[in-house]
Amino acid sequence: MESMEEIVAREVGAEGLAAMAAAFYRRVPADDLLGPMYPEQDFEGAETRLREFLQFRFLGAEAYLEHRGHPRLRMRHAPFAIGEAESDRWVALMEAAMDEGAVHGEARAVMSPFFAQVAEFLRNR
Repeated sequence: MESMEEIVAREVGAEGLAAMAAAFYRRVPADDLLGPMYPEQDFEGAETRLREFLQFRFLGAEAYLEHRGHPRLRMRHAPFAIGEAESDRWVALMEAAMDEGAVHGEARAVMSPFFAQVAEFLRNR
């Protein structure tokens, strides 16, 4: 049986994850809930961090660890008010990014629950 990482590597790959991060961040600036959480000058940096995180989590790429260290997602997101609406919107935008990147099949089946779990984990309101 293939692991989640093997499935994503086979079906999506590093370039597909990069495209997903770009698709996600094309949506964020105009989003009424998530957009205001980001400093306007940091969208490019945020996209890089998401791309590197996805490639670390799903492919084992080391760039995220080299640039940021351990993910510590809860700590990094603690300054932001993340309630049900914000976490649901984050998942919706990630799902839209997967749609745009044509992520389907087994990869979608393992990535969608992961994103839902992360969104729930990061709720702090």
